[in-house]
Amino acid sequence: MPPGTVLVVDDDPNIRQLMRLYLEQDGFTVVVAEDGVTAIEKHNEVQPDLLVLDIMLPGRDGWDVCREIRKDSSTPIIMLSARGEDYEKILGLELGADDYLTKPFNPRELVARVRAILRRSGVTGISGDQCMEYPDLYINRSDYVVKAPRGRVSLTAKEFEILWLLMESPRQVFTREMILDSVWGFDHPMDARTVDTHIKRIRRKLGPSPRGCWEIKTVWGVGYRFQLKDDRRR
Repeated sequence: MPPGTVLVVDDDPNIRQLMRLYLEQDGFTVVVAEDGVTAIEKHNEVQPDLLVLDIMLPGRDGWDVCREIRKDSSTPIIMLSARGEDYEKILGLELGADDYLTKPFNPRELVARVRAILRRSGVTGISGDQCMEYPDLYINRSDYVVKAPRGRVSLTAKEFEILWLLMESPRQVFTREMILDSVWGFDHPMDARTVDTHIKRIRRKLGPSPRGCWEIKTVWGVGYRFQLKDDRRR
């Protein structure tokens, strides 16, 4: 099933096109708006699964759009800003935003955050099936079962979510901050060492793939990825 519909609101056509390109590549249906008034109209018309909302908009700004939508809707909202001061983040959260990104941003990080928020909100289609299987590794989201060559593996909830995130997008590099935001949420108190500790425990519990089919690979100075021997799932 398709992962959902995202309404992208930004007055810069290049940024709108960039977000649309990456989101559509990930399977999302994308609707765009260039100002606050149109954003509210399209939100009411389309009823998207998530809204990516720039703050600086002509007509009605992002704060006003967020207030209006929150009157009668719980649509998840990621706010965008070119500044990134703490007071803007706090105001966005107080108005009901679910996440916050500062421009310029990595479009892959935006997609990861969109997927994480929709996964937590239970939107049908996010994460695809409830289970994934690669040679020597099986994971089931419905009952938190993980099976490796050693047998059934007992992971904590956070360890499971990290493994699922990495397996869901093999070969994609996730920064530590992306993993923190996706698994712990936007307003987390953790630092990068938390991710390193969890990855270390996951590796120890899984053990290596006997046939070298996969590994959780460290990308030095960046983060981690789930590296496959080839592109095919079993």
